[in-house]
Amino acid sequence: MRKNILVVEDEKDIIEILRYSLEKEGYRVHVAQDGHAALEIAEKVVPNLILLDLMLPGLDGIEVCKRLKKEERLREIPVIMVTAKAEEADKVRGLEIGADDYVTKPFSSKELVARVKAHLRRHEGGVPEKSFYYGSLSVDTVKHEIRVESNEIELTAKEFELLLYLLENKGRVLTRDMILNHVWGYDYFGSTRTVDVHITRLRQKIPLLSKAVSTIKSFGYKLKEQAPA
Repeated sequence: MRKNILVVEDEKDIIEILRYSLEKEGYRVHVAQDGHAALEIAEKVVPNLILLDLMLPGLDGIEVCKRLKKEERLREIPVIMVTAKAEEADKVRGLEIGADDYVTKPFSSKELVARVKAHLRRHEGGVPEKSFYYGSLSVDTVKHEIRVESNEIELTAKEFELLLYLLENKGRVLTRDMILNHVWGYDYFGSTRTVDVHITRLRQKIPLLSKAVSTIKSFGYKLKEQAPA
C-alpha cells in the first residue's frame, strides 16, 4: 500500500521539488500551504509522515506541530521540520515540541528522502509487547501508556522509545551515539544534541527521572539500577 506524506510548505518551488522526489519513490503526496489547511488534511488523511515548514502563513510550523501532538489520532505521526533557519535555538525548539527530525533549506532531495524512509521504518518497527516497572513508574508498551502512580504521562513517539531504551538498559552507561542509533536509527542524519533535548524533556515530564538518569560528562547517560526513593 502506498504511504501518504503530507507536505506543509508555502513556497511553490519547494513544493514541486518535494512532490517530485517523493512521488518518484512511490509515495502519495498531499500538500497544504498554510497551518490551518495542514491540520484539516492531517485529520482527514492521517498521513504516515509529515514534512512541516517552520515559517508558514497563519499558524506557524511550531503551533501546527503542537496541535498535532495533542490529537490522539495524530500524535504518533513522525514530523520532520523543514526550515530556512539554521540557528541551534530553532532546531531545539522544534524538537522540544515533539518534532522527530529537522532539515535545513537548502537541502539535498536525496538526503531528505533517506530521512523520510528512515523515520517510516522506525515508526513501523513498533515496540516490544511487555511492561516495565521502575519505582512509581509503569510502562505498558501494548497500550502505549506511561503512568507515575495513578497519573498518566503523555510522551511523543521518540520520547517513548527513548524511555524504553533506558529501562531496558538500567545500570548501563549509554553513549549519545548508542542512543541516537537505537532510537533514531543508523541512517539518522541529525546531531547528538537531539538526545540531550529528549533526555531533558523526559526529566521534565517524569520528575522521577531527574534523579534516576545520570549525565556522564562528555559521554552519555545512565539510568540507575534501582529507582531513587
